[in-house]
Amino acid sequence: MTEPAAPLPETDATRREILAAARDRFQRYGYRKTTMAEIADDVGMSAANLYRYFDNKQAIAAACAMECLGERLALLEQVVAGGGGAADRLRQFALTLLRYTHEEFSSQPHVHELVEFIVAERRDVVDWKVQAECALLERLLAEGTAGGEFREVDRTETARAIHAALAMFQLPLFMSICPMEELEARARSVVDLLLHGLVPPRDRD
Repeated sequence: MTEPAAPLPETDATRREILAAARDRFQRYGYRKTTMAEIADDVGMSAANLYRYFDNKQAIAAACAMECLGERLALLEQVVAGGGGAADRLRQFALTLLRYTHEEFSSQPHVHELVEFIVAERRDVVDWKVQAECALLERLLAEGTAGGEFREVDRTETARAIHAALAMFQLPLFMSICPMEELEARARSVVDLLLHGLVPPRDRD
């Protein structure tokens, strides 16, 4: 009779190693062509042991997406916490979204497969992303209002509207539509339009 395998310690280090291997596979070969057996082989363990850390490939993909989104959120938080006026930081927020997405698309041509999976199958991840980014926008709106740059608005609804207006600049699908210079120009134009609705009437040109 075969003895059961000894339990593996579920260390953060091992999970990080699995996720790093999975991200590399997803980036090079795409989500659909990556298998649990290949990820397990990349980290030097059996597929059976890999299932002790993650229930399936979908769970690994979701964890990878959360890592990527966490990295992007950290960049956006730096923008919001940075110096300068709220209007300038809103412009930088949009450009940071665009540049991060463009870099991901340029260096990882298969990233859209992971995005498609997350949007279709893991609404919880999408909701977390939207809520976290809207919370940063609400904070920016609050600071802009307190500083007299912005008029009083419903910050929750306005943050959601701004986030929706910036959707083009955070989806890989749009990164190949036109050159980066044009995308940046469009992002600035969108923010200028948003700011026109945010500044007090007396401060408009």
